Amino acid sequence: MTRRAPVISISHGGGPMPLLGDPSQAKITHSLKTRVPEILKLGTPEQPKAIVLVTAHWSTDKPTISSGEKHELYYDYYGFPDEAYSLKYDAPGSPEVAELVKRSLEEAGLQGRMDGSRGWDHGVFVPMMLINPSASIPIIQLSVLTSENPSAHYAMGRALSSLREQNIAIIGSGFASLHNLRAMFSGVTRTPAFKALNEEWSKQVGDAVMTEDVEERGKKFEGWRKWQGAYEMHPRGGAEHFLPLVVCVGAGGEGRGKAYSDEFVGLQMWSYYWD
Repeated sequence: MTRRAPVISISHGGGPMPLLGDPSQAKITHSLKTRVPEILKLGTPEQPKAIVLVTAHWSTDKPTISSGEKHELYYDYYGFPDEAYSLKYDAPGSPEVAELVKRSLEEAGLQGRMDGSRGWDHGVFVPMMLINPSASIPIIQLSVLTSENPSAHYAMGRALSSLREQNIAIIGSGFASLHNLRAMFSGVTRTPAFKALNEEWSKQVGDAVMTEDVEERGKKFEGWRKWQGAYEMHPRGGAEHFLPLVVCVGAGGEGRGKAYSDEFVGLQMWSYYWD
């Protein structure tokens, strides 16, 4: 009997820093090396035959699917040491699984688009180098939408959920708990007031994630911009690091999600999964 593959919404760290040994990334790096492989059951007969990875670092007008047999790396970050631009990750792509993704989206009324040339961005290769350094599992990179429409992203996840029955895992790569660079660089995230707001925000996210009924869960995420702290955690027009989670909560299906957190810049960064 084929295993039903998991869905995981990960916190992917800051740029290439998890791979460069930056102390601020230590907790997230440890989870990517240990917790996520365990959830995926890597190294066992049940490990996924492929991974569809929804990345915060690729926003398009319609769902766009990496469809090449091989993809170069896209070093979409600036100002880091030279070693950050010589990283390699040679996992294969899969035109066949890309076609399954496209078909699943189309059956749900979503028009997907293939892209055989765009490189895997750092939302893909940085966490995957830690999760599966052997690069043995095919990856299909999937964009989020420039519209930032939560209903559309939830529908994407619902469409992708059927792939789990074929042992194809879904990973959302973003930073759902916080992605406000101005607040982070200014130091305001370390103030008691911001920490309290972040905790309240995470409670609301966690409540919605843990909603067992799929329809009710979707309705909660439709209104996520009304949650306390939403614009402080993800500024207006900057929801791209939250949207991979919305895809994942759609793909999670019936049942209660699970969660773990990692300390980062004095805050708890939450990751969520269904296994």
